[in-house]
Amino acid sequence: MINQALWHNQVTLFGKHVRLEPMTEEHIPELAQAGRDGSIWRFMVYGDLTTENGIRTWVMDMLNRQTGGTDLCFVVIHLASNNLVGATRYLEIRPEHRSLEIGGTWYMPEYQRTVVNTECKYLLLKYAFEKLGCVRVQFKADARNERSIRAIERLGAQKEGVLRKHYILPDATIRDSVYFSILDEEWPDVKISLEEKLKQFPNRN
Repeated sequence: MINQALWHNQVTLFGKHVRLEPMTEEHIPELAQAGRDGSIWRFMVYGDLTTENGIRTWVMDMLNRQTGGTDLCFVVIHLASNNLVGATRYLEIRPEHRSLEIGGTWYMPEYQRTVVNTECKYLLLKYAFEKLGCVRVQFKADARNERSIRAIERLGAQKEGVLRKHYILPDATIRDSVYFSILDEEWPDVKISLEEKLKQFPNRN
């Protein structure tokens, strides 16, 4: 029997380098500060969110989705600086199929390609497989976004295919999406690999 309520509980996930805490309206000013660089939004489906009004509209949309039970939204706090440096979330939450997606992830440019993403994904995957009992966690990326695709591959996720003409973006670009997944039987090896990667970083880097 699946504990449906557990899948929608707002939780805080603690690591050595980052803390993922539930997103609220109170985070809007800090999210707006973190999201000022336009390069963050180039491949995102939301369009340009470099203004506080844009971030506010986006946060309210995310929280509405959370209320609807399909998403669970987090802000990313970098522990060494105590700065809010981005956001991530669970989406496509399907307790009846014991599956969800990790996505909607973005960080300030100076925190990209650092321990921040590695530990965020580790914390989210660990909670999904070990607390929620997922049998599948999926990821997707814009087919043009080579950096994001490489990052997903480094996690140990398996490429499944491409959904062609999957989204029409706010700037009218028609986007193909590349899908990846990690299954429950693959998680133990992925976990070990991620823990080894995290050991390469000093604590609270």
